[in-house]
Amino acid sequence: MTGVQTCALPISATLPAEKADAEAGKEDDPMDAEEPADKKAKEKRSMLPETEMYVGLVVLMLLIDSKATDAAVTLSKVIFERLGTWNRRTLDLLSDKVFFYTSWAHENAGVLDTMRSPLLAAYRTACLHHNTAGVAQLLNLLLRNYLHYKLVDQADKLLAKATFPEQAPNSQLARFLYYQGRIKALQLEYSDAHRCLLQATRKAPQTTGRMALGFRLAVHKLSAIVQLLLGAIPERTFFREPASKGPMRPYLKLVQAVRLGDLAAFRAAMEEHAQVFTADGNMTLVMRLRQNVIRAGLRNISLSYSRISLSDVAQKLALDHPEDMESIAAKAIRDGVLDATIDHATGTLVSKEQGDVYATLEPGAAFHKRITFCLNLHNDAVKAMSYPFDAHKDQLPDAETIKERQREEQELAQSLAEEDDDDF
Repeated sequence: MTGVQTCALPISATLPAEKADAEAGKEDDPMDAEEPADKKAKEKRSMLPETEMYVGLVVLMLLIDSKATDAAVTLSKVIFERLGTWNRRTLDLLSDKVFFYTSWAHENAGVLDTMRSPLLAAYRTACLHHNTAGVAQLLNLLLRNYLHYKLVDQADKLLAKATFPEQAPNSQLARFLYYQGRIKALQLEYSDAHRCLLQATRKAPQTTGRMALGFRLAVHKLSAIVQLLLGAIPERTFFREPASKGPMRPYLKLVQAVRLGDLAAFRAAMEEHAQVFTADGNMTLVMRLRQNVIRAGLRNISLSYSRISLSDVAQKLALDHPEDMESIAAKAIRDGVLDATIDHATGTLVSKEQGDVYATLEPGAAFHKRITFCLNLHNDAVKAMSYPFDAHKDQLPDAETIKERQREEQELAQSLAEEDDDDF
């Protein structure tokens, strides 16, 4: 029974008296009771900003993928505001992702215009902090914001004032060139637009991923329209690829209509695929192609007929207003599209006889242009292969090597002098 009673005693009674007093003192001390709460608070506050941003981004992406639009907008605002409270260079790698998904959440909710002022403020801050990735991302987001609401003039002013960072990744550079090409095309600067879109095609990823294919499709759709507006015919390589053959079919019909100058086929393609052109944002540019179709048809007719009445030309072109045929033909002649004259008395279009092209100076000018291009290419290649001056020679010796050589020369001269004395 004694053993049972000993085991039934509390643990504090089995300890030495000093330890029991110490434990009793700890229990009575109110400061020690508060320590665990303080430690827990410190642990909660010790979460790194990078960890907080990363977790917030993961949750935001989950909300966007699950189509929870309102929750995604609310969370994106919180993350965006929290990011602005810190000034840490370690957050630069996450900041561009925060900007992108915040803008995307607002665009899905249809309130993208509310993010314009915060994005401009963030762009100014990123420029001051030399955040290269953030500056490139914010510049593209601002251009997308302006183009989404068709604010072309504001987007062009932003391009004139802003400078794209040189150290930005190719993905951001390709997007910037695409937005720049779209702005130039809307402002009737088709040559600059074609140059930007060509560079965007080269900078775009050539992989078969869904995002990469979507971007290349957007670039090629816009580039095809710009080339048609310039009077050129796009190459059919991208139209024939299996992955892009279906999405590019409406634009292929436009190319065929413009090449043949068939206004009826052009009108039918526009009516059939109007929703596709509107969804791609190219409807405004497609409507400008009507004049190019008329010019191509006029050129084909002038090459086929030496003399034809303007009423017959209007009938062949299927114009909506045949009375405008004379002014259209006069403008085409003035622009150099037609080599013909208009007989106003009889109302006919008289084409000039085609002479021998090789009897003119045009072949010589074309040949001279090609020779100049080849010579410039050769000169550039020679400059690129040039080497620094005296690169084939040995490097200049240092001071110790010079002293060593002088000492060896002195020893050699001294030994030769001694040999001469011995000979005498």
